[in-house]
Amino acid sequence: MEISAQMVKELRERTGAGMMDCKNALAEANGDFEKAIEILRKKGLAKAAKKAGRETKEGLIISYVHHNGKIGVLLELNCETDFVARTDDFKELGNKIAMHIAAMSPRWVTREEVPADVIEKEKEIYREQLKDSGKPAQVIEKIIEGKLESFYQDNCLLEQKFALDQNVTIKDMIQQAIAKIGENIQVSRFVRMQIGE
Repeated sequence: MEISAQMVKELRERTGAGMMDCKNALAEANGDFEKAIEILRKKGLAKAAKKAGRETKEGLIISYVHHNGKIGVLLELNCETDFVARTDDFKELGNKIAMHIAAMSPRWVTREEVPADVIEKEKEIYREQLKDSGKPAQVIEKIIEGKLESFYQDNCLLEQKFALDQNVTIKDMIQQAIAKIGENIQVSRFVRMQIGE
């Protein structure tokens, strides 16, 4: 199938991918837009994974104050270059993440940041809840691991479902931005403040 410049332009507008990437995806998908988008998404995630190890020494401090003035967030979002830090896409990502933090109250950025004593305390609570269940020890341990996964999803920013779109996690949003922008992006830290807390 002949891939027209108009088709490439339209796909580029829908995905934000580069022209050659769009042309190649359309060619691979024989002109099928939905397949081309899927191809670009898969390649984008692969690109994001390749960029994950690169240093992020630039970025922005993004602030968000909820409309009632009682909740505020400061977020350090890093990227590789100051050029990217000044782009609207980067700022929009930061604003979305900061707003999400205000709404969902994560405690840590990643599961690796959760202190070991907190994990042990959670496991103790789960064991106590399950001790009279009559289930075998190995089943209880599996249940505890499942509950711990839920704990991470509730408390670790990158594992939380985005407040405005439950089909995507914050980590997914960042990976999509990496694929679109072409640089590694990382949340370094955040502070969430609420009146009375």
